Amino acid sequence: MITLNETKNYLRVDHTEDDKLILSLIDTAKRLVQDVGRMDEQALAVNEETTRQAMLYTVSYLYENRNGADYHKLTLTLRSLLFAQREGVI
Repeated sequence: MITLNETKNYLRVDHTEDDKLILSLIDTAKRLVQDVGRMDEQALAVNEETTRQAMLYTVSYLYENRNGADYHKLTLTLRSLLFAQREGVI
């Protein structure tokens, strides 16, 4: 859904030292977006633009707050971003 290069560009990271961490955060973001948005792989693809933005936001939040992320706050934000998909509006 989102690539390492796209994510590094979004994060403005130009070194390779954090590549493994960023790849792990991409995987975590995908699972969180699926869980919070109540989506399977097919629903992720159908709602690609929204889910891509939610994933990039999630990776950014977790990367910047890696020592003290507030998962409750993150989940509430994701619920807001994914509201239409969660409730079947779209």
